[in-house]
Amino acid sequence: MAEKTTLEALKQKFPEYVVEMSAPFGDETVVIRKEALLEIVAFLRKPPFDFQMLLDLTCVDHPGRSDRFEMVYHLFSLASNRRLRIKLSLPEQAAVVGSLVRFWKNANWLEREVFDMFGVRFEGHPDLRRLFMNDAFEGHPLRKDYPLRKRQPLIPLRK
Repeated sequence: MAEKTTLEALKQKFPEYVVEMSAPFGDETVVIRKEALLEIVAFLRKPPFDFQMLLDLTCVDHPGRSDRFEMVYHLFSLASNRRLRIKLSLPEQAAVVGSLVRFWKNANWLEREVFDMFGVRFEGHPDLRRLFMNDAFEGHPLRKDYPLRKRQPLIPLRK
């Protein structure tokens, strides 16, 4: 019997949370509901899948959509040399998703970057604060509606 793919296993285990699946050019991608992220990641970290590495997480801004923000997570399995892309959508007014810091330490800085640049909040993050912009910075510069020539408050120079 052929081995079950990651996508098939996810669809079987979480049928109510898997929205869409695809594998263009062999790149497995699954779109899920945001409330299932932590449970699905916990499942994927265990054998037989062993996605022990978080390569990246980022956000995409789609200002015309009702769910404006799309979170994208890239996982890698060293055991099977496979990648998996997880996507989920967030509305602008409730741009909150669970933090992956308990699973991967590098999620700490990656989530802080998304928080700083897009304003997405991560529930359970141990130190969610700006990473690149100063605390007085107003807004989130990678949102597509951020004004190109917006002036920011001046910061006093350190002595």
